[in-house]
Amino acid sequence: MYESRKEAPLPHASFVRRLLLHLFLALALLALSLLAGMAGYAYFEQLDWVDAFINSAMLLGGMGPVHLPVTTGGKLFAGFYALYAGLVFIATAALMFTPVMHRLLHKFHWD
Repeated sequence: MYESRKEAPLPHASFVRRLLLHLFLALALLALSLLAGMAGYAYFEQLDWVDAFINSAMLLGGMGPVHLPVTTGGKLFAGFYALYAGLVFIATAALMFTPVMHRLLHKFHWD
């Protein structure tokens, strides 16, 4: 997917396409994660979709839940979803920074 250090860096237009692809992948990951969180909160805690959305969005954003879980299943789901949300944050940051860092390393011929 990426050019080796013996190859020339991508032209600007191709690099922008690569950035947009990574942005699309990051947004898709966030959307799927948000939908999974909403479904989990709706199932385990019987929250309506708006409340499930705010809980999922706040966890994905690193802020914490708005409605504290009451059921045992809801508490387990919230805990695992919070751990998952932390990993999604790291994965999203990696998806967005990888093309930029690769280009920087490639431009300056750093190993």
